[in-house]
Amino acid sequence: MAAMQRAWGWYQLQLAKKPIRTQMITSSILWAIGDCAAQSLDLALEARSSAAETCTEQRQKGPDWRRVALCSSFGFAFVGPVGHLWYEGLDHVVKHRLRLQPKSAKFIAAKKLKEDLKRDFLPAFILEGSMWPIVQVVNFRFIPVEHQLLYVNAFCILDSAFLSWFKHQDDAPWKAWLSSLIIGGKDGKG
Repeated sequence: MAAMQRAWGWYQLQLAKKPIRTQMITSSILWAIGDCAAQSLDLALEARSSAAETCTEQRQKGPDWRRVALCSSFGFAFVGPVGHLWYEGLDHVVKHRLRLQPKSAKFIAAKKLKEDLKRDFLPAFILEGSMWPIVQVVNFRFIPVEHQLLYVNAFCILDSAFLSWFKHQDDAPWKAWLSSLIIGGKDGKG
């Protein structure tokens, strides 16, 4: 526990001294971890499916390090600096221009989507659309602005794993049920 407290103290110090650099490095590491987790989950789920031969070949190769490097680079070059400036800017607007503290989330209703997207896109969109506003309400309500990007990046790791699992659900009954709630009708076809 003492080691974690020292590490957190060091992180806080780096965040105070060089916030953008710290956010860039943190984002890079967390995006790499998230991609490794997503690849591992993909392999595990594919091992259960009929694509076991392909999975065995991929498992022997190990993770796709090029993909990990790409995700890490994206975290470093885009998410870190842009996310830092984004949350700083939002904090300024909310506190100084609106003079409000966020206390609730607004949900945007989805329009009817094409039939070929209903099975996968719509349920994922609904679940993601209901999850991320809650994550952001917690983020803006309880997380200090200097830690907001860290919080969101950590949640992205969980989200990557969730989306990998979701991809392997195919025609699960709960996906059809979820689609039918939004589109209407028992079979989700409106």
